[in-house]
Formats: sequence, structure tokens, C-alpha cells
Amino acid sequence: MQQIADLHIHSRFSRACSRELTLENLDKTCCIKGINIIATGDFTYPEWFNEIKNELEETKVGSGLYKLQSAQDDNVKFILSTEVALIYKDKDKCRRLHLVIHAPNVEAVGELNKYLDKSYNIRSDGRPILGMSAQELARLCLSIDPKFLIYPAHIWTPWFAVFGSKSGYDSLEECFGEYAKHIYAYETGLSSDPEMNWMLSGLDKLTLLSNSDAHSLPNIGREANIFDLEDFTYDEIYRAIKENDSKKIKGTIEFYPEEGMYHYDGHRNCGVSFEPTETKKHKGICPVCKKPLVIGVMNRVYELADRKFGYKPKNARKFIKLVGLDKIIAEAMGIKSRSAKKVKLEYNNLVNNLGTELDILMNVDIKKIQQVTLSEIAEGIKRVREGKLIIDPGFDGQYGVVRIFSDKEKLSRQKKLF
Repeated sequence: MQQIADLHIHSRFSRACSRELTLENLDKTCCIKGINIIATGDFTYPEWFNEIKNELEETKVGSGLYKLQSAQDDNVKFILSTEVALIYKDKDKCRRLHLVIHAPNVEAVGELNKYLDKSYNIRSDGRPILGMSAQELARLCLSIDPKFLIYPAHIWTPWFAVFGSKSGYDSLEECFGEYAKHIYAYETGLSSDPEMNWMLSGLDKLTLLSNSDAHSLPNIGREANIFDLEDFTYDEIYRAIKENDSKKIKGTIEFYPEEGMYHYDGHRNCGVSFEPTETKKHKGICPVCKKPLVIGVMNRVYELADRKFGYKPKNARKFIKLVGLDKIIAEAMGIKSRSAKKVKLEYNNLVNNLGTELDILMNVDIKKIQQVTLSEIAEGIKRVREGKLIIDPGFDGQYGVVRIFSDKEKLSRQKKLF
């Protein structure tokens, strides 16, 4: 059975995250969006871990997946997960990495937290900063339970990623050493998509995963994974990822990578945004402040790539690029904020009449959508499906700007209204 899984999010206990990120709200949001399996996020944070233990229960004994105790069914299943930040020195360079960890059960999480609490500060933030290497973390987790899953988060982003331009490595083997054989997956991150990652042959053997890394409820599911599962257990997911099983893992749901915060190179404060060829012309130096540019994801991919863009591996899976329904509604209605009241009302109208957000974005017939909403919204969904968008790429921590309608179309619509 198809299960859409978002395996990396945060709780309200992580820095710069919404106070609305509670387990109950996550459950409700997943029902609306069409997410079947959701990460708990932040299980190393003691207060959040207590809520996990008190508010969730296993879907069945030994499943390793959990549901809200108050839920009538297990349509939304939680997988135990966290993201950790590692900062350490290796080969005379300061390394900064974010890694995703999945645990097979709460007992394993308890053991890991007990160890970390003795040596590190896991009580200051939901995503703890640990002064240990990637190899040390892998050794620790696997010594507690061999079915811990550890893999690099947003693999290419400049500041905290295994391939990041600022503090990363050039290969997983260089980063994880003897434990590289226990790394079975990687996360694309918002600023890259599967086609970009296919350019690096060293990633072929690993399972490509895409997750939202959501810091708020509206961003849940903006990237996700499409599984075909039978048993709905942690073990089944673990095996599918470990074996890169194409029968179990069908594809991913993707952000348009240009919309990601680090797609291009640049300096946000200087208003400088360059694609890799422009960066090369300027020798990596900002023409405004004369300091080194922040090298983004596209540039770093091309630096490590051993294939040309457009190469498709034999085991390549399908992927679908989407724009959030609330963003489509806001632009179609000429409203700047996706959280505006009118946008929320129209969003509720669509999901109440047509089903989950992801189903509307990917599957519902456009003619059916036209029957319950504005023609501009239906057209917006159609254009997103077809990839007919105008995008100003993101850079240096600034999201890219996605536009569905041209300025000329917007002006024409305004004239009709008045």
C-alpha cells in the first residue's frame, strides 16, 4: 500500500520552530496533507521525548512505528527521529554536519539519550550540538542497536552538510571512515533534486530520500518519500532503505530546487546572486564587499560531479516537483501571505471538497478542481504539474521566489477586476 513519508521534521523545542509543533497538531496536519508516516523529530530533547512516550503508542507490539493514543486509527504513523549537529575538528579543518537519526524503538532512544546527556548538552535545543565526529556518532548508535539508521541531512548545503562548501567532505568515506558501509541513505535537501544528485556516481548505491525539514506545520510534506509497504513496521522501512529496494521505495516528492535557500552562490546582504559560471568569472569573490561568496548547492554539485547533468542511473526512481497549495492559492488570489485568512479559507474549501493537499496537487483532475474553486487556482495547479514556472533562485540563506503567473498576466487580471 502506498505510504507517503516525511522522515525529517522538528518539534517546537528546536530553535526558530513554531510553537504549534505538537504531536496532536502533527497528526491533524498529516491527515489534511496526506502524509502517512511522519518523523517525531527531536527525540534527543528530554521534554519532547517524554511527550513522545506519554502521547504515542505502538501501532502494534514490536512495530517500531507509533500513533497518537487518542487517534481512532493508525492512518498517521510516527517514526522515531531526530537531527543532530556535529561540530568537530578533522584533518585540520572544523567540520559542521547535520545528520538524521531514526531509532527502532523508544528503548533504543532512551539508551542513546542517557549516554548523550552525560557528556553533551542535549537540553538546550531540540537539535543538539554535539562535539563528536560522524564516526563516533555512528559507532555509538550502532553499539546500542544495529538497526539505528544514520544518514546525512540536506547533503549539499554550505554550512552544515557532509558535502557542504564551508565545512564538509568530498566523499562519504572520508567523513564516516569504516562506518561508511553502515550509511545507507542520504537526504537531497531543498536546494537539490534527484537529477542533480545523479551526477555523482558515489551516491548510486545509497537510497535517495527527500524530507521537509519542516520548522512549522504548513511546511510538512513539502518534500517526502513514496513507499509501497505491506507490514507498516520500522523493520520494513529499515530494510527498504538499507537495500535500496525499488519495490518498496517508489520515488520522492520534491521542492523545486531553485526555491531552496542555497541553490545559487551569493551574498544576501550585498544582493549578489550568481550561478556557478558567474562565480568562476569573479574568482569566488563578491564584487560588492570583496569577500568570498557563499558557494551554494549547484556549484558544489558540479565541483564533485563525475557525470554530466541529464544522466539517469538504472535504479533511478520517479520524482514529482511541487509547490505548496497555500502558495498557489495566495498567488492566484493576488495575496502576498500564504497564511492570510482568505488563503486559509480557500485551502479548507479545496481539501474539504477534493481530499488531501498532496492528492489535489498530484492527482485530482483539473476539471474537477475548476468546479470547486477559482479558475486561476486550477490553472496554477496545472502549471505546477507541468513545471511552467518563473523562478528566481535562492542563495545565501534566502529562499528563491517561485512565480506561477507573469507580471503581464497579473496586470491583465487587475484591469478586469476594476
